[in-house]
Amino acid sequence: MRKKFLTVILFISLMLLVNVAMVSSKHSSCRGSNHSVRKLLKCVTLEGVREHQAALQTIADANNGIRTSGTPGYDQSAFYVAIQMAAAGYEVTVQPFEYLTFIELSPTVLEKTEPAPVEAIETRIMSFSGSGDVTASVSTVSEITGCDPADFTGFPAGDIALISRGACTFAQKATNAYDAGAVGVIIYNNTEGNLNGTLSSTFALNIPVTAVTQDVGQTLAATEGLVMHLQTDTFRGMATTYNVFAETKTGRDDSVVMVGAHLDSVNAGPGINDNGSGSAVLLEIAEQMSRVKPRNKVRFAWWGAEESGLVGSTYYVDNLTQEEIDDIALYLNFDMVGSPNPVFFIYDGDDSDGVGAPAGPPGSAEIEQKFEEYYEWIDAPYKGTDFSGRSDYGPFIAVGIPSGGLFTGAEGIKTAEEVEVWGGTEGDAYDPCYHQACDTFDNVSLDALDINADAAAYVTLKFAKNTSAIENAKAEGFVGAFSTNAVDTHELHDHHHSLVTE
Repeated sequence: MRKKFLTVILFISLMLLVNVAMVSSKHSSCRGSNHSVRKLLKCVTLEGVREHQAALQTIADANNGIRTSGTPGYDQSAFYVAIQMAAAGYEVTVQPFEYLTFIELSPTVLEKTEPAPVEAIETRIMSFSGSGDVTASVSTVSEITGCDPADFTGFPAGDIALISRGACTFAQKATNAYDAGAVGVIIYNNTEGNLNGTLSSTFALNIPVTAVTQDVGQTLAATEGLVMHLQTDTFRGMATTYNVFAETKTGRDDSVVMVGAHLDSVNAGPGINDNGSGSAVLLEIAEQMSRVKPRNKVRFAWWGAEESGLVGSTYYVDNLTQEEIDDIALYLNFDMVGSPNPVFFIYDGDDSDGVGAPAGPPGSAEIEQKFEEYYEWIDAPYKGTDFSGRSDYGPFIAVGIPSGGLFTGAEGIKTAEEVEVWGGTEGDAYDPCYHQACDTFDNVSLDALDINADAAAYVTLKFAKNTSAIENAKAEGFVGAFSTNAVDTHELHDHHHSLVTE
């Protein structure tokens, strides 16, 4: 593992003190070795996971409700992880990196001021929007897409432009509006549902751009004498953030079991399910495995800037030598493992579902089977999900490292068939607060979080003790070799399918 890292002492000197308890006194009965599966699972508790989620919520509350990479909320989250892992006896290292980021520094405001009464309008800022605070009449680019400068002929300079989504990029619409003299832009969806869009990192105009639903946009367009207040406060530029690693002091250096979760939130909220759930599960497992002497070295990782396009994990993998890549036996990923309307998804390492993305690298099937083994042991249902490239397994798959993990769903809609198996609410998102301010401490299925904490602990310990199945799979190869189908993570600039265009 390349040692281009800050030491923990230097890192701590750069961080603000976190106003939460740093070292927990829980699990007094679990001070000894947790080398057996049954002992470890007894000691990995929902209470322990929730204590870490509570700490992350406290950090967010003290930092404008967010833990976005590049902000003090993220720095303090990383500091919290580093302190907890150092106290547990791990070798802790912190990897700084710079990246181009967009941060919503304070909540976006969209209000109808005329005709009376004043009314707040639900809105979502477009990523890479500029800053601004304007109150102006609203002119609708009616029945036209706004994709051509000619669409703005006669547009009143100094107005806010209201434009429908469709036919070209959001950046092109916003640029044409700006050139026509607009002081702000509101883009409304052309289908049902919220619009989570990005102007892309090349957008540099200092104009506020935000998005509303189709229903809201059509209502605004039909309002006579409409005047609106639009306020955005953003940062666009280079920022420094961190990956945090906690590594066992024993175990084979040439057979490293990596276990990862992203630590950052989006700009909209504290991210306590996405991904305070995976991050807290890793913290709890690592604490309870701290007295285990594994046969294979275990390296826990908390990734920065995942929400900006898997930046932290990509930076880490890109800076490994080939020898260091070869030394990583496998990678386990835990991103959103406590969604409030959950399905128990396992990444489909062998493409047995036969849909979507191809199988993972040789050894991924064995990882999937190990998770299935746990769910079958406790008689819990499970379902495969594709390696879609939406989380931090992507860079590992791209260099041939066997990967797997768990997921309980994001913005996808729960089906009637899934409700029959897992319960919950048909027609609702797996996480109705996905990428929103309401992704807080209470945005969780305690049952899913409890089961998946144990599933993650079970598989981590199993591979910490024995990776022979992975090694054999690598040696034998894999039918439908992944190398011709690898996910190109360098093209995954917008995590979780943020929309650039129609």
